[in-house]
Amino acid sequence: MRFIHTSDWHLGQTLHNFDRSYEHQAFLDWLIICLVNEQAEALLISGDIFDTANPSALAQKQFYRFLQQAKQQLPHLNIVIIAGNHDSPGRLEAPAPLLEDMDVAVIGFVPRLPDGSIDLGRLVLPLKNAAGEIKAWCLAIPFLRPSDVPKCEGEVKDPYMQGITLLYQQCLQYALTLRQPNQANQAIIALGHCHMVGGEISEESERRIVIGGTEALSASMFDANVAYAALGHLHLAQKVGKQEHLRYCGSPLPMSFAEVDYQHQVLRVDLDQDKVSDITPILVPRAVDLLRVPKHAAPLAQVLVALTALDLPSDTPLERQPYLEVRVRLDAPEPGLRAAIENAIEGKALRLAKIETSFAARKISESETVTLTELENLQPEDIFQRLYQNKYQNEAPPELRSAFTELMLANDRGDLGDEVQP
Repeated sequence: MRFIHTSDWHLGQTLHNFDRSYEHQAFLDWLIICLVNEQAEALLISGDIFDTANPSALAQKQFYRFLQQAKQQLPHLNIVIIAGNHDSPGRLEAPAPLLEDMDVAVIGFVPRLPDGSIDLGRLVLPLKNAAGEIKAWCLAIPFLRPSDVPKCEGEVKDPYMQGITLLYQQCLQYALTLRQPNQANQAIIALGHCHMVGGEISEESERRIVIGGTEALSASMFDANVAYAALGHLHLAQKVGKQEHLRYCGSPLPMSFAEVDYQHQVLRVDLDQDKVSDITPILVPRAVDLLRVPKHAAPLAQVLVALTALDLPSDTPLERQPYLEVRVRLDAPEPGLRAAIENAIEGKALRLAKIETSFAARKISESETVTLTELENLQPEDIFQRLYQNKYQNEAPPELRSAFTELMLANDRGDLGDEVQP
């Protein structure tokens, strides 16, 4: 059978306060076409459907409309969805009774039986081909919190990490009991939303998951019987531990300007009996471009020239206009920086999303270092002068020093209120 692996849609996300519903809708429309063209028999979504636990009505409408349209186009399509760390498990599972009639499985949290034990039957789901035959079993395990995982017997170094491994083992063993001896050709597929050891994060766009001191999980938690692990959370597509069958598909949209040159994708996975026969990236077209001007930070005069030279179609609709990040290297504070940049791009069909400023690095000489005793004797004005000098490689101008002195005097008198008292 064939399935599509995707994750980290982050519906409702904004980019520096710009609404991205147009981009999300473009991706969802493209994904339906992709599912039809590839004749996929299953769609596996590995968490972070929404960007927040309380998504907007528009984001939810986009999601449920997509599910409806996907099933209309491909009635036989299996859809399995797990919650990520950005999702609200309860909110995601709320419409489950309605979605079950559409053959859409949503797993928000680890279900429990009346005796408190984990209901493995709701975490292990069959995947059927277009003919209705079970061709794989899916371990649909959502983002796990400490209360979700089973307790390990005896003393363990990390109960949380060991509990996650134990849960995957329990689900795998349950799946193997469902796979009858005469059906050994059924593959085992694992879903997960987690950070694996060695995983490469995308700068500026990912929230670290640290619980009980554990940040990254070992790939050894996936048994050899697992034909493919469809992972979510990391926004860059990658293999885990250089193993072909353990994959992050990455996010379909750039989550920050750090991904300006990165090509986003979903993964098409083909199964042959109980093994993976092929994994093919399918590139997601970018509905709205990201621009970094210049590519590397430069002095303001050069940046303004580059911005003025930008040649963009003037009739581009607002929702399709590129997002712009301007990168400027300064030698001193520039009060009119934003105004100068806005003047340079006036009339151009783009959206100024971010101005990133940097300052030339400077080595601290031995004469500039201070001992602890000297540090104790430094006055606030001295520290202010040193900080300014270190950042801008110049002495603070008199008017700024005067303003700082007035601020300190006002603080000493209590004029600024208790909230800023040292």
